[in-house]
Amino acid sequence: MTLRIDLAGTPPERIRFGVSPLAELTAMLHVLASPEHHPQLAGWAAGVWAGLRPELAERLREAEFLWRSSRADFLVPARPRATLAAELDEVDAIGDERYAHAALVTTCGSNRRTFADRSPLHDPAARAAALDRAQARGPVQEAFAERLLADPAAVRARVRETLELCAAAFFDAEWPALAARLGRDVRDKAELRRRQGLGAALAEVSAAVAVTPDGGSLVLDKLQDSTAQAGPAGVTFLPSVFGHPHLVAVYAPGWQPVVQYPAADGRRPAAVPLEAVGLRLEALAHPVRLRLVRTLARGPHTTGELARAWELTPPEVSRHLAVLRRAGLLTAHRRGRHVHHVLDLAATGTLGTDLLAAVLR
Repeated sequence: MTLRIDLAGTPPERIRFGVSPLAELTAMLHVLASPEHHPQLAGWAAGVWAGLRPELAERLREAEFLWRSSRADFLVPARPRATLAAELDEVDAIGDERYAHAALVTTCGSNRRTFADRSPLHDPAARAAALDRAQARGPVQEAFAERLLADPAAVRARVRETLELCAAAFFDAEWPALAARLGRDVRDKAELRRRQGLGAALAEVSAAVAVTPDGGSLVLDKLQDSTAQAGPAGVTFLPSVFGHPHLVAVYAPGWQPVVQYPAADGRRPAAVPLEAVGLRLEALAHPVRLRLVRTLARGPHTTGELARAWELTPPEVSRHLAVLRRAGLLTAHRRGRHVHHVLDLAATGTLGTDLLAAVLR
């Protein structure tokens, strides 16, 4: 399962790296809304919540679905600017249709194509569908959707004001240090790209991002089957200090593709491909293989030993061991005329972590 971004007609110079204050503020707001995704930042989130004025805390709760589980597309700019104010001005220039559609995708828990051919602002059926979806998500989402559809200008102004209040409350104090770190990441990627090419730079972005051998597409190893067109506008990559472990992608029709990735910190583990995670889960889903793994967790065993332990035939054991081996959960070592099968404890022990990283990516 991947997100594929077609680069046909995309000039090389339009595959860009940049620093966005709005995208980083949005990443911080996501941490505040979902601290369970970011245990390393739980202390920071608790400190910020403790220092917020009650009115601002309430504002964040009333609009948190713009950044909680996914990001409204207009909050991840394709054309980064030097200041938050300049980026918010660009958001203000977006038409009500595009803004409302992007906001409703996150508010209603819909995919990006739900209202692709209809306008909830003007089409009664689309409006009813949007409100029905928002109601299913909860009363706060329903109230937000009702306000947005009734008076988009007022809601847009309130969201901007909320972001500006966040800037004054905590973002402005942290942004200079964040901007310096993000700037270093962008310069490092640019230098790596100059010396070794785009593929090397993307490998440093994330092990889950690659360019196809023919250079015609970008492939993001995410839990989705989607395609997008970069076209002449290109693709923008934005590093984020607060984004780990997420790899955020904007790719809806009408929006220039943007990828926000965790900035390098020297500690990021290699991402386990989704295919590998799926193979391991499938391998362990069979009760016989679970029994074999239980025995192998206690030490190396031969095929015959496993067969006797569980009253199975050696060919049956061999078939199950082959599945576990293809999934990367077993290795084999020959000792004289015997082959001992060894459970990879590291791969098995991190399966839960790898699964969580894959679904959060």
